[in-house]
Amino acid sequence: MLYSEKTNPLLLRQYQSLDTPFLSVDKQLMLKNLARLRSKTEALGAELRPHFKTVRALEAVEHLLPQKTSAITVSTVKEAEALAGEGYTNIVYAVGISEGKLPRIEQLIAKGAQVRVLLDTVEQAQFVSQYCKLHSCVIPAMIEVDCDGHRGGIHPDAPLLIEIANILHQGAASLHGVLAHAGESYLCFDPESLVEAANNEVNMTLKAANNLRAAAIPCDIVSIGSTPTAHSYQDLTGITEVRAGVYGFFDLVMTGIGVCRIKDIAASVVTTVIGHNREKGWIFIDAGWMALSLDRGTSGQPKDCGYGLVTDCNGTLLDGLQVITVNQEHGIIASVGNDDGINFDDFPVGSRLHILPNHGCATASMHQHYHVFDTVDETYEIWNRIQGW
Repeated sequence: MLYSEKTNPLLLRQYQSLDTPFLSVDKQLMLKNLARLRSKTEALGAELRPHFKTVRALEAVEHLLPQKTSAITVSTVKEAEALAGEGYTNIVYAVGISEGKLPRIEQLIAKGAQVRVLLDTVEQAQFVSQYCKLHSCVIPAMIEVDCDGHRGGIHPDAPLLIEIANILHQGAASLHGVLAHAGESYLCFDPESLVEAANNEVNMTLKAANNLRAAAIPCDIVSIGSTPTAHSYQDLTGITEVRAGVYGFFDLVMTGIGVCRIKDIAASVVTTVIGHNREKGWIFIDAGWMALSLDRGTSGQPKDCGYGLVTDCNGTLLDGLQVITVNQEHGIIASVGNDDGINFDDFPVGSRLHILPNHGCATASMHQHYHVFDTVDETYEIWNRIQGW
């Protein structure tokens, strides 16, 4: 809330001195979001394994993890390398492994990090096992379980699950467990559906683990997670860890699903009004798709938020306003569903607005740096995003 009467003048001047567009993070909101999910997960007896893919800044890791041996998830080997370089050692690379990435994984393991890879095909299991045999190393692997037909993975009852597991268990690699992602939970828009998706994810993943154990194949890790289901679990008996990514920042997709409120969104793009078209009812801003992304994740939800909703600098939602069009460096704000239209005198050229992102991961990826404001501790930081793969 940077224009509150209680705002430190130095912090306010820092905010005003930054050229737009830039990605602003409300640190206190983010910390609150992080604490909420960790508390819920640990109260249910599981470990939280945050997904680094959203924030991807080393400056943020101390807030995600209690210690350097705590569990974390990554979506790129580049993230794993950056984390391992800072001494973080408990990493799951939660994208299906390709053969060409194995030398980088081996190097991380040789330096003391435990990096587990993910797979769901016989071919992947074979080349991981063969690589380990050829290079006299052990690369721990997890089998992806299909819990809801959303994307990849093996059905818990498919014979292929046991076949893949045996290749790893009897070969030179090492099978550490199973992992599922309830991607269909993104199509849930009420608490009952979310709980149903969460229960299904738990039950299907436990079934896969139990089928492996029944075949005399160890399965130590049972990993589940998506931000919608992570906030909806009722019973995690038998589950060892929960993964979630965007829950620190949150976004409009998560608001539409119902796992957070608008006021919980901790990341926004600060933009400047650069013009008006009064005839068409448009406000022009200097944030286009290069700042906001082209993600239209809310388009299939009950409330379509365009390319982002609009707040003032205090975080107050401006009713009816949304970004309706983005070009590379231009955005257009219009009034949607509001017959009163826009009072352009309220948005003079040169004034600032905040745009709430549809998809926090996508919007964050458009920025090399995050500008992090803490109005409680009265601090300002720059967090540097890890780019690349």
